[in-house]
Amino acid sequence: MHDLIIIGAGPAGLTAGLYAGRFGLSTLIIEKNFVGGQIILSPMIENFPGFPVGIQTDKLIDNMRRQVEDLGIKISMREVEKIEIDKDIKKIFTQDEALQAKSLIIASGAYPKKLGVPGEDRFVGKGVSYCGTCDGPLFKDKEICVVGGGDRALEEAIFLTKYAQKVNLIHRRSEFRGSDILKKEIGCNKKINIVLDSVIDEICGENKVSSVKIKNLKDNKATTLNCDGVFIFVGMHPNTEFLKNILQLDKDGFIITNQEMRTSCEGVFAAGDCRQSPLWQVITACGDGAIAAQGVHQYVMPYNKH
Repeated sequence: MHDLIIIGAGPAGLTAGLYAGRFGLSTLIIEKNFVGGQIILSPMIENFPGFPVGIQTDKLIDNMRRQVEDLGIKISMREVEKIEIDKDIKKIFTQDEALQAKSLIIASGAYPKKLGVPGEDRFVGKGVSYCGTCDGPLFKDKEICVVGGGDRALEEAIFLTKYAQKVNLIHRRSEFRGSDILKKEIGCNKKINIVLDSVIDEICGENKVSSVKIKNLKDNKATTLNCDGVFIFVGMHPNTEFLKNILQLDKDGFIITNQEMRTSCEGVFAAGDCRQSPLWQVITACGDGAIAAQGVHQYVMPYNKH
């Protein structure tokens, strides 16, 4: 019987583990893919406080992991298939084992949403990407498309102008949803061609991306745009399928919490990209993890006194 099991070893889960360890809670972290979560796909983090020139993502995550393991907390690589919850005991089922804990922190993260158009799955890694910092250097002096209208899409479009000769920024609405400072920067960048009120209907090519078919939503006019790559930033989908009918989720599947990271089930907390939040960043994930661990500490203290 653990005091706490944390599902997910991204920044939220690792920070929760760090704080739980310092609280003296017997803690296990479970991760199905790789320590660090989705952010490990980006080579650099440039907006984490204390690193004015940025820090390599793998270095930051490795430092977090070492801090957690130095406290004696194990990170177990396995997938959680389902959980069962009653008031006092939380049961976690993996492929080969059933585990028990007094409390849970769900830090299972999220993954990029897809457009769902023909050619998208076929050309992943052959021109279709969901990470500009990962794949941008492959498109030096090429023409590419970026799809999306939020902060991340605008940030990635600006970043990709470091490599691409031309960036076509495609958004289905008549204006971007991103911050004013980013919209201003987009408007001033001569490498960026703005295509509004439009969607990609198909990604085309033979062995790799060579063009996209675009439809204007106002007049239904179809055009073909030659390009070498398509970068898609249309939102995130939470890894919460195993929580349906167990925790309260919003319409998009994100876990609903209060400001203390408490979910709809007593003794179950959530942190990071899997929970409903106005901002999904490494720094906010870490904050969530710390708050969740504090909540767990307060929750299990009465049990540990007996």
